[in-house]
Order: sequence, then structure tokens, then C-alpha cells
Amino acid sequence: MSRRVKKPLAKRGPEGTRGKPARAGLGAKTGKPGAGKPAAGKAVAGKPGAGKPGGAKPPRDAKPLRAGGPSKTSRGEGVGRPPRSGDKPIRFGAGPARSSRPAGEGRPRAAQPASVEPRERPEAKPDAPLPTKVETVTVTADENGMRVDRFLEARFPGLSFSHIQRIVRKGELRVNGKRADSKDRLEEGQSVRIPPLKLDTPKLPGHLSEAEQKTLQTLKAMTLFEDADVLVLNKPAGLAVQGGSGTTRHIDQMLEVLRDAKGQKPRLVHRIDKETAGCLLVAKTRFAATALTGSFRHRSARKIYWALVAGVPKPKQGRISTYLAKDESEEDSIMRVAKHGDDGASHAVTYYAVVETSGQKLAWVSLKPVTGRTHQLRAHMAHIGHAIVGDPKYFNIENWQLPGGLQNRLHLLARRIVIPHPRGGVIDVSAPLPPHMLQSWNLLGLEHDRFDPIEHAPEE
Repeated sequence: MSRRVKKPLAKRGPEGTRGKPARAGLGAKTGKPGAGKPAAGKAVAGKPGAGKPGGAKPPRDAKPLRAGGPSKTSRGEGVGRPPRSGDKPIRFGAGPARSSRPAGEGRPRAAQPASVEPRERPEAKPDAPLPTKVETVTVTADENGMRVDRFLEARFPGLSFSHIQRIVRKGELRVNGKRADSKDRLEEGQSVRIPPLKLDTPKLPGHLSEAEQKTLQTLKAMTLFEDADVLVLNKPAGLAVQGGSGTTRHIDQMLEVLRDAKGQKPRLVHRIDKETAGCLLVAKTRFAATALTGSFRHRSARKIYWALVAGVPKPKQGRISTYLAKDESEEDSIMRVAKHGDDGASHAVTYYAVVETSGQKLAWVSLKPVTGRTHQLRAHMAHIGHAIVGDPKYFNIENWQLPGGLQNRLHLLARRIVIPHPRGGVIDVSAPLPPHMLQSWNLLGLEHDRFDPIEHAPEE
């Protein structure tokens, strides 16, 4: 059951009083059109919010990114009630504003690497040693609800994905004395038996093969942001993040060429679907992996996605709240909308906002996931009747024809990520449209530099 509550969100003033929403596309002080747009590859350190587009605030670890203050939508009102004709749409603050740039200008450019220069660099915590013999550890309160594979990644960031899957598959890792699956959720107080672990043999940069040198150049070309601790890649559509059945080339494997002199391999902090393009966050050190994983766990990271969907969602701004569960078969797996209490069902919340439309046939939608469930955005948009164009799993609208010139590929971009930097300041990086989406935007006459109203969506 979904809930799309459409109560207006009034913006809080400096003293907590409610006021009128900000005018579309106007900065807090300058009043110039276009203020508030994200800049590709920007990172800000030192002062939270300094140098951010439109005066946007950093995630909740610094200052909350909130617009409109608390609303009834986050307290559970409207569960199970379908939209009514007299309802007013939820408003996130400023609405879309047309850019003053001439047609043909303002196309997104490839983001340039930036660096973070914090005022102080605290000493990094020592890395946890890998166990050389069988150990039994207890799940802490902070680890409650974590998946088994992510539990191992958080405890021992140097482990490769393939190594984690191997020890779980062989039954070497046990929870309360029983075999566990990598996707099982842990509970506080459980005992986890961990077998001896080891890192893969490091390869020195000067001894890379010709194929590995090409992989290194490919990763450099994908880099949106990099410093001593963090790497943000612009993952192309069609390249898997991790290995699986029949997958021989993926990001996790490619990161092997970036091992440092101590043998530390950069490790994935989160994942995006194979056919989804855009920002992918990677930790280059164990210290950074622990800090960034904690930011995701405590929802201090903010992610924004862009999608092209069938039809125009009504209302144009809203909140989708459902339970999602996985249906697995021998050939495939898919997320379905479930009921509270169903086996394997997890709560999922997404805010959406229509940025621009192409008649009534298509809409450019900006999405902000509050939770991070598998295929959450794809399943949620299909659930409200506006599936993402080119989605092979969830697009099932009958008698719908793809407009001429558009490629039948998933039109979903991990557009922007904002997260506290492990050593202070804020990382704020945006990815440009991938080639197939840029082609669609140009054919449909959509303006890439429009104001994004999802900026003002709540964080919970």
C-alpha cells in the first residue's frame, strides 16, 4: 500500500516560524535566476554549506538539509488513502523556473575532479587486523539490521566482494551456529563465527599488465572527484558494480588496479544498478570506508536521481511510501509492493518532483530516496503508474510506444551525492547525463539546467 500525501509544506523561517515558499530559482540572498543549481564535481570543506549551490545545506551530520520543516507526511498520516481530486499537491518550496540561457546552451559538462582541503586532519584510527584464526564476535547495537556481507565489509573493509561471498557460500561464516546467507539481516547480540581472513596479493603500480593499464586509464576517465580518502566515479550504464552470474567485468574487479603500496584496495561504499549511470562512491582507505558507511547507515548521505518516466505524475510533487519484498525465481528476481508484516518486506520511502514535461507523454522526474532498498526507485515509479522509460523489469504499460529516436535503455541517472567528508567538510558531486539520456533530452527539448525542486524535499 502506498501513500502519496499532498499537503503543502510551508518553509520554516529563521526562528522556526512558517513562511511563504521561496520563489522559483532564486538564491537566498542574490535573487538571481538559476541560483541553487548543483555544480558537477564540487567539494566543500571547512564551513558547512560554503560554496554549495544556492546556499544548500550539508547533510544532517553538519546541518540538516530540510525545506518546509516537519510535516504530517513524515508522521504517517494518509496511509492507504488514494489521492482525492480536491487535495492540494505537496510543495517542496521553490518550483521549476526556466533558465535564461539561450537554447542549446547549458548542456552538462563532464565534471572535473576537485579536492577537499580540511582545516584540520585528525589522526586516522588504526585499521582492525584481519583474524588469522577462527573468531567469534557479537553484533552491536549499531550493527543491528545490517546484512551479513555489509557487516563484514564494515568490520574488515579490506576484504574483496568475491572473498566475502566465498566464505559465506562455503558456510565458513555462521550466525548463532547456523549457516547464513550474505543477504540475511543481523540482530543485536547475535554471535558471528568468522573464519581466518586474508587480503588478495597486492600488485605494485609499476607491474601492471597492458590490460590493467587500460583499466586504470578507464577509471581515471570515469573520475568525478578524488582525494587521499575518497573517490567518486561516474559509472556508465551497462557496467555492473559487483560480480555475479555471468558477469566478468565490474567496478569491484577494476578497483584491483588501484591497490596501494600496503595492499589496500579501494572499496565500494554503496551500489547502484548495472543499467543505472552516475555517481558511485568509493573509499580509498579503511578509515574512510568506516566513516562513509556510517554516514549511509545513519542516513547522513543525500542522493538525488534523475529519470524519464511515462506520463506525468499527479500531483507533480509527492511522497511514495510502501513496503517492498523480493520475489525470486530461477531466472530473475523482482521487487514487489508488499504489506507490512509480509516475509522479507522492508519499508521504503521516496520523494519525487516533476522537473519538466514533454506533453503528456513523458516527464523528467527528480527523485530523492530516503531509504535504500533494491530497485526502490524503479519499483516505486512503476507502482504509481509512471514507470521509468527503458526499464526491462518494471515497465509494463500496455499499448505504450517509445517515441521515435529514443533508445530503449533505462533512463535513470544517479545525478548527485552529498555526504560528510571523513576528515571534515562536505563532498558534493554531480554527474552529467549519460549519452543515451542526453540524446533523449535533446530530442524532447528538455532543458538540462532547469531548477530542481527536489532540492527542498524533506530528509525523512
